[in-house]
Amino acid sequence: MAANANSSPDPNEKLVRVFDTEQESEGMIVRGLLEAEGIDCDIAPVDLAQDVFPMGGVMIRVREEDAERARQVIEAYRRTPNEQLEEADTADDTH
Repeated sequence: MAANANSSPDPNEKLVRVFDTEQESEGMIVRGLLEAEGIDCDIAPVDLAQDVFPMGGVMIRVREEDAERARQVIEAYRRTPNEQLEEADTADDTH
């Protein structure tokens, strides 16, 4: 399923928060991953209390029916760097 040119869900649909980060760049990466999987998403700023967190962040929301699949894509993204490091360590141990 290809993503629409405008990959944001209709704001009148029920949206579920599936990811948040303090780094806007990480939010953009996750948004790209979801869109590549054909999951429309909305990225929005997170308003954090300025006395607790001196900076804002972003959150990603998807349609309720896409939430589980989106979480799976995000989990795979989070696991990938660790798995690559473990594979590199294992390869180094065999030499």
